[in-house]
Amino acid sequence: MKQKEFFGYGSINKIAGIASELDTKRIFLVTGRDSYEHSGVKNCLDMLLHHYEINRFNQFSSNPRLVDIMRGFELFKKEDYELIIAVGGGSVIDVAKAIKLFNFNKCSSKTPLVAVPTTSGTGSEATYYIVYYIGKEKQSEGLPEITLPDYSICDPTFTMNIPKKIAAATGMDALGQAIESYWNINSTKESKEFAKQSISLLIDNLEKSVGNPDPELKEKVMRAANLSGKAINITKTTACHSISYPITSYFHIHHGHAVGLTLGEMLVYNYYSKQECVDQRGEDYLKSALEEITALIGGKDVIEARDILYDLMKNIGLETKLIDLGINKEGIEVIIKRGFNPERVKNNPRHLDEDNLREILESIY
Repeated sequence: MKQKEFFGYGSINKIAGIASELDTKRIFLVTGRDSYEHSGVKNCLDMLLHHYEINRFNQFSSNPRLVDIMRGFELFKKEDYELIIAVGGGSVIDVAKAIKLFNFNKCSSKTPLVAVPTTSGTGSEATYYIVYYIGKEKQSEGLPEITLPDYSICDPTFTMNIPKKIAAATGMDALGQAIESYWNINSTKESKEFAKQSISLLIDNLEKSVGNPDPELKEKVMRAANLSGKAINITKTTACHSISYPITSYFHIHHGHAVGLTLGEMLVYNYYSKQECVDQRGEDYLKSALEEITALIGGKDVIEARDILYDLMKNIGLETKLIDLGINKEGIEVIIKRGFNPERVKNNPRHLDEDNLREILESIY
């Protein structure tokens, strides 16, 4: 089944028709702990779904652990649900995807999933990937035919009251996804078009949108996040995401903020490093792709593009130096030890080893 998408203000109203179409009686609702109320979506769904039996699950952290997901799965198994609805950020949607996957693995049931993002960042509503943690170690899995949400509803209404820090960090996550997808060794014409549109929208609108409840800006940033999700659904991510996971799990830096920390330096590294180009399309192709990214960012060269990215982070209230985030030289070694997920690093177009990573991290120390 191909995903059905609904986008724009008021699109949340489509959820009543979806539930009716699926002959729903019982709904398993996965939400954030506070954002469900603060975003305003609770009032909408209370009205739209008042005649359904709903069981809500929200007992998990912002970086969900396997034990949290299993708690939700045990709750899910107690009833026969015709529909799963996930309302929240990327972690919320990932928890719902995981519960659907675990249920499929147990009884081959494909319970339909509706994803309703209330942040503009991960694009999780457009991907089949699931991210969760076992201890401090990040895990990723998913099956395209199972864990890509059956329906996505991107209604910018519910992003109006996002705290500035969250809006900034999730925006950098989307920008990181788009840029990494564009330089990814798995990029295609389709993924690059998604990424190109996302980068352009974010460079033009992210700074103005943070802390500003302007409807047009919020819609553009949500569109950009969705496009970035579509891009990485084809390519996966690369080194910046791999490096971000230990920064998040060991030092409690928001995932999107952690991605942004190395984004500019990795652009420069991928362009100038003498390390092997691992993209089969070759060195000239890689240089051309990086120059296209540079132009989309607005730089005359990769050095200026890097500086534009870090200025953007500063302007939206995100620190750009590790020391300002409480990460010392010993912390850098923790990141290096834990920052080499082979699945992610191998997608980077330039070979990266521990010495290269140490140099990059020390440049942002």
